[in-house]
Amino acid sequence: MYTLNFIRGFCMALADSVPGVSGGTVAFILGFYDQFVNSLNHLISGNKEYRIKGLKFLSKIGIGWVVGFILSVLFITSIFEKNIYKINSLFLGFIIASVPLIIKSEKKILKENKKGIIFLVLGIVTVCLMTYFNPATGSDYSFSVKSENLNLPLILYIFISGMIAISAMVLPGISGSTILLIFGLYVPILGAIKNVIKFNFDYLLGIVIFSCGVLVGILVTVRIVRYLLKTYRSQTIYCITGLMIGSIYAVIMGPTSLETPKPPMRIETFSILFFAVGVILVPGLEKLKILLNNKN
Repeated sequence: MYTLNFIRGFCMALADSVPGVSGGTVAFILGFYDQFVNSLNHLISGNKEYRIKGLKFLSKIGIGWVVGFILSVLFITSIFEKNIYKINSLFLGFIIASVPLIIKSEKKILKENKKGIIFLVLGIVTVCLMTYFNPATGSDYSFSVKSENLNLPLILYIFISGMIAISAMVLPGISGSTILLIFGLYVPILGAIKNVIKFNFDYLLGIVIFSCGVLVGILVTVRIVRYLLKTYRSQTIYCITGLMIGSIYAVIMGPTSLETPKPPMRIETFSILFFAVGVILVPGLEKLKILLNNKN
């Protein structure tokens, strides 16, 4: 299971670090979303036994996530804009291949509450509206989170952005990176992280403030999501599925939110090869999960 959980964390990091789909979407696609949310909740509010259990699982995921995120910040983000259409084609493959699997796995509970389909529509509409009215396009990315530039309004802005971004990363649908693009913080935050990794600590305070917002966001979001999955599971699954379907539009429109905006994805810029890789990877990882579970 170590190999599988490393791959899971690595894939989550790739999704979290580039605008498109969220790490939560990847967790849902790969079939460990409930375990991920429950482990976070155990770590936050469980007893000693559950905290240890949650920590063991999250540490396995975390190793893959850290490796994936560092590689993303150092390498992938530098080629992201150049290969945006290929990367987004890959994400489209992930999403389109995963939605039927999710519906199949939750078929019984979805059939029991067909009226919950309104939440499917709500999820689709939410992501599409957030993407359509994205004010990031053409925004000024010139400000910095360097320590000498920080003032109280900017500190509060960075903190709140961290809260909202991590909420999007935990929830399937639109990614936290897209939220940061909307708030004009994607380039400044990733640039700051890259500088800190390279031991330039002029940006450390900005990252600490952002991280505090992330922690508070996790505390709030995880409890809400866990409660909804336990109490209103069918409605929540419908909504999550809607968020994922809506993220297809977010991925197609993703290039328009770059620092240097590009046209939305079209047939001419769509990569059938990368799309096919995304479609194949989802059932492939599902089969790997079954294989590794059987060995254990």
